[in-house]
Amino acid sequence: MKQTSGIRGGLYAVSEWISKFALTNLQWALFNLPVALLLLSLLNIRDTKELWYLLPPLVLLLPFIFFPATTAMFAKARDWVRKDHKEAADRSYLSYYKENYKNSMKAGIVLTILWSVLAADLYYFSTTSSLLMNLFLILGILLFVYTINTFSTLVHFDLKAGAVLKKAFMLTFVSPVLFLTVAISSGFILAVSLYIFPLIIPIFTGSIIAFLAFSAYYRLYLKLNNMENTV
Repeated sequence: MKQTSGIRGGLYAVSEWISKFALTNLQWALFNLPVALLLLSLLNIRDTKELWYLLPPLVLLLPFIFFPATTAMFAKARDWVRKDHKEAADRSYLSYYKENYKNSMKAGIVLTILWSVLAADLYYFSTTSSLLMNLFLILGILLFVYTINTFSTLVHFDLKAGAVLKKAFMLTFVSPVLFLTVAISSGFILAVSLYIFPLIIPIFTGSIIAFLAFSAYYRLYLKLNNMENTV
């Protein structure tokens, strides 16, 4: 079949990418529907007592729903980034979800505990010490980037959960460029989604973050791999 070129070809390529991002993000949003409903309920609570009814099920659902669903989204992003990896282009989101479920759940349990501790500290120090609260906000940025890199490591390396967490930790702090790229790009997309265009959250936000984050991660991987081969 003759390839389409010119403006028509450009429009086709753009529409194809939009479809990829939207389809994967919608699948991710659908799998995360229970988590999303709990988060929306948290945003609309009127009594702090309701907080303690909603937080436990949310925390319990994160490792079993959010982390496997997000890992599957990063696996799709990996296929888009690796243009030489044609054989996996037609793999479905669901196949990645099933393949990575156990490993992502185990890593998710550890990360959920870390996020829960951080959230509790922020909640406590928000009323007692602004200095410590700002310190934990900085730690929150570090944990956010570490979490994103954990997703990239989960889908790119065939490792057990413990090894994934260690490797992601190393890669998070070995490259300031990777850290800043993931932090700034993800933060920008989240800020735009939350404060300007909330309607794009179930359609594009997650898949765009996954694509940009894994792109940066993969560039670092290729750089380190080339350095090892030239030694």
